[in-house]
Amino acid sequence: MNNYEILYILSDKIGQEERTALVEKFKKLVEGYGETTVEEKGSKKLAYPIQTKISGKHQTGYYVFMKFVAPPEIPAEIERQMRISDDVLRFMVERV
Repeated sequence: MNNYEILYILSDKIGQEERTALVEKFKKLVEGYGETTVEEKGSKKLAYPIQTKISGKHQTGYYVFMKFVAPPEIPAEIERQMRISDDVLRFMVERV
């Protein structure tokens, strides 16, 4: 089991219910393996605009920081799930 941190930015154009559902979805992927903490940092201005095909140009995003303990194959699955989601603008997973 390894310690990981992930920071991801969700689209500010989605509703509160959809945002909460996404945060819970990513949390449930790692919840069974060990300690998991999620900090929702809130909406912030992006360093540069991000253009997406589905929802256009984004000037702000909703930042979420998560720490978790999991086996080595789990971060790859989280990255796969985030790439599939149109509402995740950017993400970064690091082993601590």
